[in-house]
Amino acid sequence: MKLFKDSIPTGMLLGFLAPLGGFLAFKWYKFGVFTWKEFFQYITLEPGFKTLSVAMTLSLLTNALVFTICLHTRKDEIAKGVFATTAIYGFIILLIKTFA
Repeated sequence: MKLFKDSIPTGMLLGFLAPLGGFLAFKWYKFGVFTWKEFFQYITLEPGFKTLSVAMTLSLLTNALVFTICLHTRKDEIAKGVFATTAIYGFIILLIKTFA
């Protein structure tokens, strides 16, 4: 049974969801005592959005993990979708770091 169809849209979906897991792990590890409301207030109201950009950058490591797994299992189309989503996330992070 195939778990994931080897296609670019599947890779883009995985590339979108994996950083969310990384973001949740960052919140749990660094800001575990904060409520979600306090956490989002802090990262959005902080001057320069430094914590937000760090959280997003570290959450992309989960995409690197998914990308590597896809390459080793020869799921090339999924890997292309994950890479495309990673590039989009990276561009957004670059915009935040540049213009914030």
